[in-house]
Amino acid sequence: MLDKYENAMRSALEVAHEALASDDVPVGAIILDEHGNQVASGFNRREVDHDPTAHAEIVALREAAELAGDWRLDNHTLVVTLEPCAMCAGAIAQSRIKTVVFGAWDEKAGAVGSVWDVLRDPRSPHRTEVIAGVLEEECAAVLNEFFQKFRGRK
Repeated sequence: MLDKYENAMRSALEVAHEALASDDVPVGAIILDEHGNQVASGFNRREVDHDPTAHAEIVALREAAELAGDWRLDNHTLVVTLEPCAMCAGAIAQSRIKTVVFGAWDEKAGAVGSVWDVLRDPRSPHRTEVIAGVLEEECAAVLNEFFQKFRGRK
């Protein structure tokens, strides 16, 4: 199953690098339609937009919903380089995304299996398939390099 999403994760990694130009955390997300075609993408834009909600997943969800003309993204897949946080997991659930694929785990704020598991909580009315660890090392390396440079500037 992991191999199926490697190319999509490579695309998400390319998108993540766009965040570096704005000194934002390099997280990238893409959304695939039911045929596996990329229909939206997003990278962290918190610094550029001065918006605490401008996480890569939210940016991509907004673009996909606009394109679809509907907030329901039932047959879509979100591919993101870092495990979604609680805010993003909530937005993913609200959008009815069918599948979430992520690369690196977020042991401090992850809400799709590490700290919390919002998307698979049995009390939730919507279930989302979660596939973790696709190109995990590559995704983690981008983040680790960013934070090493960031900490070196302080």
